[in-house]
Amino acid sequence: MSQLVEKVNQALNQAKSIVFGQDEMLEAIICALVCEGHLLIEGMPGLGKTLSVSTMSKLCNVGFKRVQFTPDLLPSDLIGTMVYNQTKEEFSTKFGPIFTQILLADEINRSPAKVQAALLEAMAERQVTIGDNSYKLKNPFVVLATQNPIEQEGTYNLPEAQLDRFMMKVVVDYPDFDSEKNILDLKKEYETTFEPILNEDSLRVLKETVESIYVDEKIKDLIVRITHATRPSSKFFPKAYEGVITAGASPRASIWLYKIAKFKAFLEGKDFVGPDHIMTIVPGVLGHRVIMSYEAIIDKIDVSTVVRDIAKSCL
Repeated sequence: MSQLVEKVNQALNQAKSIVFGQDEMLEAIICALVCEGHLLIEGMPGLGKTLSVSTMSKLCNVGFKRVQFTPDLLPSDLIGTMVYNQTKEEFSTKFGPIFTQILLADEINRSPAKVQAALLEAMAERQVTIGDNSYKLKNPFVVLATQNPIEQEGTYNLPEAQLDRFMMKVVVDYPDFDSEKNILDLKKEYETTFEPILNEDSLRVLKETVESIYVDEKIKDLIVRITHATRPSSKFFPKAYEGVITAGASPRASIWLYKIAKFKAFLEGKDFVGPDHIMTIVPGVLGHRVIMSYEAIIDKIDVSTVVRDIAKSCL
């Protein structure tokens, strides 16, 4: 296991030499590939979101495509369509950019519901339907979607059902002073200076290793208790947050707390999951699944703080 941990850290360190000050996002991208979950990345333009994803795809030697989501994007632009061939007098299938392994859905909230719905089947079933036929997507297949937190004009909020499909949401902040200074010295040739460190086979071995990490029954109880405690109807729900939360997290939150905690333990070289591994991922896994009340939004109550406090009350 130590050799695998070393390999992952080697890939992360290589990426950190190109993308400065975004360590959490880089770690989350590898986690998405290993755990086969989709990632929602929220941050201002110019913070290295696209660069991070393309860099990790090269280091992991997997297919990568980027789609710029716009208001006039059609489902066929994403998944493909049937094209009539006049010479052969028959229809043939033209596959869209979704047939890859890492799909970067840039500014996902700029496209209307019909395009977002086209993405749902791929995210949930790992398959795409074009015409009468369904096609399996490559393995691993992950959607890494970005959205701008402040630009509201011409955007379409992601429905709760789609938000729930993402294993976690990473909020990307500005890099610190030293990291931003290092960006100034970054040369354009950086993109060709590294070789792949991981591949599909090593990602599969990583997945099996992470899945084999031990989780005690008490830790499983803690995970389910945390998820239950976000639901106002639950006996675990803290009375202090009455009127703050409208709806709590779904069972998918428990699944991802369980899976990502294993990955966190693996990165630390441990073969068991502890409470700390869960507590560090609570804001990312639960933050976008908990629906705050209108009053809480008006009072600008931070959802990350709320879910963190709820998780602490369950310890």
